[in-house]
Amino acid sequence: MNKRLIVLVLMLNYFLFGLLLNSVGVVILQSINSFGVTKESAALLEGFKDIPIAVVSFLVASFLPRLGYRRAMMIGLGVVLLACLSMPILSSFWATKMLFLAIGSSFALIKVSVYASIGILAPEKQAHASLMNAIEGVFMLGVLSGYWVFSFFIDSDRPESMNWLNTYWWLAGICAFNLVVMAFIRFGEEKVQPATANFGQDFLAMLKLTARPLVYIFVASVFLYVLIEQGIGTWLPTFNNQVLNLPSAISVQVTSIFALCLAIGRLGAGVLLRGINWYVLLSVCVIAMGLLVILTLPLSYNVKVEPDVGWLNLPLAAYIFPLIGLFMAPIYPALSSVVLSSLPLHQQSSMAGLIIIFSALGGTTGSMLTGIVFGQFTGQVAFYMALVPMALILILLRGLKRETERADVREG
Repeated sequence: MNKRLIVLVLMLNYFLFGLLLNSVGVVILQSINSFGVTKESAALLEGFKDIPIAVVSFLVASFLPRLGYRRAMMIGLGVVLLACLSMPILSSFWATKMLFLAIGSSFALIKVSVYASIGILAPEKQAHASLMNAIEGVFMLGVLSGYWVFSFFIDSDRPESMNWLNTYWWLAGICAFNLVVMAFIRFGEEKVQPATANFGQDFLAMLKLTARPLVYIFVASVFLYVLIEQGIGTWLPTFNNQVLNLPSAISVQVTSIFALCLAIGRLGAGVLLRGINWYVLLSVCVIAMGLLVILTLPLSYNVKVEPDVGWLNLPLAAYIFPLIGLFMAPIYPALSSVVLSSLPLHQQSSMAGLIIIFSALGGTTGSMLTGIVFGQFTGQVAFYMALVPMALILILLRGLKRETERADVREG
């Protein structure tokens, strides 16, 4: 099977799940408006998405080489297809919980399969980092598309309208298309054979990875990074709507600036990392994120908008704050590539599982904490909280640099 075609298929699935997973921010806003739920209750949707990602990844990551990456992705697509069809039919907050339960469980299968496949397609460290950033960039293009797709169906004049649920007919169609494409390809997965004789030994080997300093420093960094990204990304539509006083549809559309910045940053990071040390680049990015939070959030107080507000007359904070995505973008794929490319091929599926587990836990924690603080205090206070994990990431990056240097010395 041609490598370029396989990469295209991986990107196609990642694009779809980027759209689905990160629609949680839009669905939170619309659930508050359409179903009348509280911010605290709506924040639980992140848990319905992320906890299944963590649980399923923990249970199946080491097993997927035996099941087959193609089969795993087809199972995931089939489950999400059924969940999307149920949304406009059931039209309830309960259905949204089940939707994100299905999306989270399926994404665990998709992401482990994609991350493990990168090691086959690009075994060299430099090529691995480049492909990782490209695929994660396509994921963010899916996120970006989602904001516009959903906003097309949102009725700003009637916030309680259920019209937005019609989006899921189209999403079900995309799932069906991807499923058909997957049925006609082969991945050549015989290249990745389990290192042990049975599933139990594979599972124990995955657990033993967490005892390595390189791994536990990495997973702590990933946990904190995703806490920041999901906390901001999930609640940015609600922030735009309730703090910056923008109409619902525009609030969702403006959030696409954040997704666009993440996409540009990740696609561009593959080029930058060819000439810049990953530690230097990521340290600069974290510091820039903190400065942007400190300098931009004061602009969001006492905002007044025009009755005919549109893209050309938005509050200044609506344009500037989402630019944090540019600096945030390279961190996750670069960290993941550093660790995955430091491990043997047969361990990369298990490592991908650990990445997903701690990413999911970080996403749930970030979204729920942000939602609670947003509900009890203000949106500004909720976003200022991100400065704490940013400071911790700077410290952990230093430790990760030390451990990777030690690993390189041992290999040499």
